Amino acid sequence: MNSLENADVYDLLNRLKKLNTVGVALSSEKNSHRLLERILEAAKTLTYADGGTLYTYDRDQDLLKFEIMMTDTLGIHKGGTSGENISLPPIALHDAQGLPNMHMVAACAAITKSTINIPDAYQEDRFEFSGMRKFDEAMNYRSVSFLTVPMTDHQNEIIGVLQLLNATEPNSGHIHPFTGWEQELVESLASQAAMALVNQRFVEEQKILFEAFIKLIARAIDDKSPYTGGHCSRVPVLTMMLAEAAVRANYGSEEIRHFDMNEDDRYELWVAGMLHDCGKITTKEYVVDKGTKLETIFDRIHLVDLRFETLKRDAEIDLLKQQVAALKNHQDFNEKDQREAFNDYCKTLDEEREFIRKANIGGEFMSEEDRQTVCRIAQRRWRSADGQEHPLLFEDELCESLFYPCKPHEVRDTEDLRKFKGEVENLCIPKGTLRDKERKHINYHINATINMLETLPYPKHLARVPEFAGGHHERMDGKGYPKGLKREEMSVQARAMGIADVFEALTAGDRPYKRAMPLSTALTILGRMKQDHHIDPELFNVFIHEKVYEEYARQYLQEEQMDEVDITQLPGYEAR
Repeated sequence: MNSLENADVYDLLNRLKKLNTVGVALSSEKNSHRLLERILEAAKTLTYADGGTLYTYDRDQDLLKFEIMMTDTLGIHKGGTSGENISLPPIALHDAQGLPNMHMVAACAAITKSTINIPDAYQEDRFEFSGMRKFDEAMNYRSVSFLTVPMTDHQNEIIGVLQLLNATEPNSGHIHPFTGWEQELVESLASQAAMALVNQRFVEEQKILFEAFIKLIARAIDDKSPYTGGHCSRVPVLTMMLAEAAVRANYGSEEIRHFDMNEDDRYELWVAGMLHDCGKITTKEYVVDKGTKLETIFDRIHLVDLRFETLKRDAEIDLLKQQVAALKNHQDFNEKDQREAFNDYCKTLDEEREFIRKANIGGEFMSEEDRQTVCRIAQRRWRSADGQEHPLLFEDELCESLFYPCKPHEVRDTEDLRKFKGEVENLCIPKGTLRDKERKHINYHINATINMLETLPYPKHLARVPEFAGGHHERMDGKGYPKGLKREEMSVQARAMGIADVFEALTAGDRPYKRAMPLSTALTILGRMKQDHHIDPELFNVFIHEKVYEEYARQYLQEEQMDEVDITQLPGYEAR
């Protein structure tokens, strides 16, 4: 074997080694644009080609799309990660009549699934190269040898085409036809590249499907309760804002100063944010949407209104009956006094009805005196259409008072009140609109969330989703729920989601039980929660100093909520 043959063997072995290295690199590339570039760059390297183009096949439109275009001597690099778009139109595989496009070399290779090796394009009459000739003339270039290789998947379906231009002798720069073994090398590379593309697309399709399921769950909660659907989409946004701010922060404890996230970490946190309330799909909607104390499927205050009207009607009927009886019996009837007494009675009923209406709205605090007033009003009796007497306010949902040891007129204090489950108990809720049982029912959603999320078989990069999503109702002092975790037992991500969950709820303008809160008020409450060891103190500092609240407010708060905020006056404020 002479020295030239030795050089050829060494060159072939070197290229085979490169092919093996490229195969390993392609299997580990996650970025789709970078993967396509690597495929074309590898093919050019293996054959010393001056240029090349990579097409992907669009099955829906039956055409080849330009993805990457490179020509070294002309300094051309378009598509992929270059940031420069390819302006050339895609290549159709069939014409309007459905006939195969056999006169375009890339289309022909895709249709026949066969490699096309052209030694000299200017001597080729099978394919249309007029566009190439115009390009050469404009760029003072000479396109000679072409190697066009189809890329097919494991089912032998076309997924793309790899085309190389001008095989070049590395020492002399002489352009020559692609040799048989160079063609075999590129065909082997195309096979490996096709599998890498298929695997990447499979991963991407699974990711798209997974995200679609996540959004489906959020949409289901949205359809179930329009008051919480916005919450499910806003919390992950605010969580990511705060987490990114924590990445930027170079102050505070070592944990915060060294906190960082890669792309997998960010995706994992976003998924957790989207699913943080998925357990609410098990929550009864009338509890979630309970805007007043008497609301279930509808607001029962309207039934109470009817009972007051019934009392007034019955009183007027009694007055008229007395008047008729007096006339029949030729007795005196003091109509003026009786009418005044009736009017006073109606006025009292109207005042009591207005009191019950206000009590039904709910609020931050209900006094003991007001609760006793509810109990007193409940002692009134009214008659239904069947002539039966009932308490004005029912003590249970079905008006079956015999199941309870205490009647409304026997209520002596708040302790007795706890025996009732119906309208009286609801109207005497001291804060908000939910009874303890209803609040526990809503709080159970986090248990349901954790139970649902822990049943899923997560890949490694999503393994912490249940921990991130399941910790947003924990407190830093261990007094939260459902697990009673303390700050040191929680990740930064879970603590960030806790702040996002609270702040979104404070500023939300789509809740049935409260108005949209001004920004300054929400931040004041958040500061007090820091002082009460409810939320993470360091992340609160990041939330304030990095102006996360401003970034979120600009996107999601109503104009009337955007009042002036003096952060130095906020409870729990600490200067940097």
